[in-house]
Amino acid sequence: MSRFLQSGRRRDICVLLADESRQAQALKSRLESKYDVRIDPKSFYGALDALEDAGFVETRTEGIHDVYALTPGGEQRLQDHLAWMLDHVDVKAAPTE
Repeated sequence: MSRFLQSGRRRDICVLLADESRQAQALKSRLESKYDVRIDPKSFYGALDALEDAGFVETRTEGIHDVYALTPGGEQRLQDHLAWMLDHVDVKAAPTE
């Protein structure tokens, strides 16, 4: 597996980008809400830069904002990781009422 998924923060960024493109601040805020802690901006942008350098995330400009999205390679790597997890975790159906 690529080193990019060895970081939980990078995995979580990819998960958040799987359903829609987002501005960096929106990504950071969503992660801070999930972790219930403030994330150091330098660390956060370092994770984004590493994902972009690896070719798994791309940046485009919309108006005055940069927006981040998964590349096809990033989507594939995330799907591969999900398949690996499902092979190792016993997922039980949610109880019905």
